Amino acid sequence: MAPVPLFGVAQKLSHGFTATCILIAMGAMAITAVSYGRMATLYPSAGSAYTYIDRGLNPHLGFLVGWAMFLDYLDQPILNSIYGALTIQRLLPGIPYIVLAAAFVVFMTYLNLRSIRATARVDVIILAVMTAVIGIFIILAFRYLFRTQGFGGVFSMQPFYDPHTFQLRAIATGTSLAALTYIGFDGVTLLSEEVKNPKRNVMLAGVLVCVFTGIFSGLQVYLAQRVWPDYRTYRHVETAFMDVARRVGQLGLFDAMAVVLVVSSLGCGLTGQLGAARLLFSMGRDKVLPAKPFACIGRNKVPTANVLIIGVLAFLFTQIWSYELAAEMLNFGAFLAFMGVNFTCFVQFYLVARPGRKRHVVKDAVVPLAGFLFCLWIWCNLSKPAMIRGALWLGAGFLYAAIKTRGFRSKPLTVDFRELS
Repeated sequence: MAPVPLFGVAQKLSHGFTATCILIAMGAMAITAVSYGRMATLYPSAGSAYTYIDRGLNPHLGFLVGWAMFLDYLDQPILNSIYGALTIQRLLPGIPYIVLAAAFVVFMTYLNLRSIRATARVDVIILAVMTAVIGIFIILAFRYLFRTQGFGGVFSMQPFYDPHTFQLRAIATGTSLAALTYIGFDGVTLLSEEVKNPKRNVMLAGVLVCVFTGIFSGLQVYLAQRVWPDYRTYRHVETAFMDVARRVGQLGLFDAMAVVLVVSSLGCGLTGQLGAARLLFSMGRDKVLPAKPFACIGRNKVPTANVLIIGVLAFLFTQIWSYELAAEMLNFGAFLAFMGVNFTCFVQFYLVARPGRKRHVVKDAVVPLAGFLFCLWIWCNLSKPAMIRGALWLGAGFLYAAIKTRGFRSKPLTVDFRELS
């Protein structure tokens, strides 16, 4: 479902070339997956960009990357609450957005306070339903295009390149948002201690996740672009994919798409809210933040105060942030981490001498530096509002770290991201 929520906004930003943006982002993520896989061989129990940079580059830089990653965890429930409310509004247009956003956040917070979790079986059922809906969309989209335009409608280069409307700047801006499709690919590094031949398989798994995501997501948006090529006519940009689904599958597919989008937003929001709450608890327990209220545990072993804090923040930001801004804020922290891992991989495998190991210019220097520059290019093309807000957040982390370490003279406190896995 990853490309569905961002489709309309990415179309607007890229001037109609979302498929191109997703494939470009795939290249950056596949290279970065190589760096993650190689770093997992050095620190197999870490499983975190923060830890790779903390141990492999510099603890102070590691703290700042961890601070940026902290923003990602705070942003996830905001992003999913915004999209969940927007999707419900398409089904219930008579209810104000503020009411739907409040209801979504309250329900999400209630479930987390009650420690209600989906079982593995329910997760499989939800995944099957989502796959079925996307599969039906793909089949109906092919049928619609063939019936209305023949083979020329099904096979076209227009979603990837059109000399009349193609602008590199717009592609770069669209790619900075479309890269959100790949967020989470690095989760495979958490299994580096449990797989056979981790030096090969962790890296291979990460690359394959990125390639599969790029091809499958690219197919979805390619068909959506062919079905509705003029992005300027979308009435609801954030939920444009639902209108594309209605064009090929009538009201039934529209409703089905809306239901799975709400369910996926709720599931991701639940996980994001609890992850942010646990991270606050970890930081409070380790004295990175004040122990009260952040290190307090309530009933059901849930950090109640933190869950409520995240819920209140999620609702407030649903009223002041757009979906586009929330998505780019998530990418702000994520791509800082990606750049850090790529550069750390270059330092550890090319600059740091190890007895009995021969350096390889392409594998140890060219590949990670290419990943670093690729991610830097995407990161620099985030929107100005996202960059300003991200810079303010990073500046606050820099000031906080300077105070805590007495001007960076002592080692910074550790942020434990492992509890979130």
